[in-house]
Amino acid sequence: MNAMNKTKVPIPVFLLIGIIAISFSAIFVRWSDAPAAVTAMYRLLMTNVLMLPFLWSYRSEITRIRLRDWLRTAASGIALGLHFLFWMDSLRFTTVASSTAILTLEPIFVLVGAFLLYRQRTNRAAVLAMCVAIVGAIFIGWGDFQFSGAALKGDFLSLIGTVAVALHMLWGKGLRERISAFVYSFFVFLFAGLVLAVTNMMTGTSFTAYPAKEWGVFLLLAIIPTVFGHYVFNWLLKYMKASSVSMTVLGEPLGATILAYFLLGEKITAIQLLAGCLLLVGVGLFLRSNEKK
Repeated sequence: MNAMNKTKVPIPVFLLIGIIAISFSAIFVRWSDAPAAVTAMYRLLMTNVLMLPFLWSYRSEITRIRLRDWLRTAASGIALGLHFLFWMDSLRFTTVASSTAILTLEPIFVLVGAFLLYRQRTNRAAVLAMCVAIVGAIFIGWGDFQFSGAALKGDFLSLIGTVAVALHMLWGKGLRERISAFVYSFFVFLFAGLVLAVTNMMTGTSFTAYPAKEWGVFLLLAIIPTVFGHYVFNWLLKYMKASSVSMTVLGEPLGATILAYFLLGEKITAIQLLAGCLLLVGVGLFLRSNEKK
């Protein structure tokens, strides 16, 4: 059975929604002048506020969650919070294309972690397709890579954020077998937001001294890339392998680069367009090979 046929609405529809949604994340971050930790904190906590009215209907499930799963949920949330902290801060120092291209390393970390934690094996065709997609994603940001100064710092921060989100994805795969997408997402976002709140308190960063424009950006981040992006991917973890979900995130460099062209005035080269086509072919072949049973 193919995982693409496990729901009433085809899985690729949800994948497309999630990819488009997270592609807006880098754009909104670049629009914001607030500290990265503040932007990430309000992005997550505002999402919790939006989800809160629906939480009561899940109260019986919440009371059945075991302590071990609570600890793993907290660890997953901390990892997500660190991902947002480091990746969003990377956009202060490097380009959208460069920062998001580094995120293409996530499937490699997830693939290795899935084997170590869950003994999930991946066939050679899927591994080859993953390599094709990663090469395409790297070439999207290659022209913007700079190996010195502030840009190098931004690329390094993006790498740390990539490791963190891979851990979040791996823990989430196991938890989604036992916890609904709504409950898991709500508490993961909550733990991640609290980690960032503590970070802001420790650094003495203001929680309120921001103009109306910044609050609008915080809300956009909560609704579009978090609800329609990360929440959708959390939901998909029950129907797809963690490595497959992380592979679809490779569409973000292409989507973010296109959006940056229209909304931020960043250039798109012919090489980036060709690399984008290569990326899409690689992702499609990977999903086709990796999700077959």
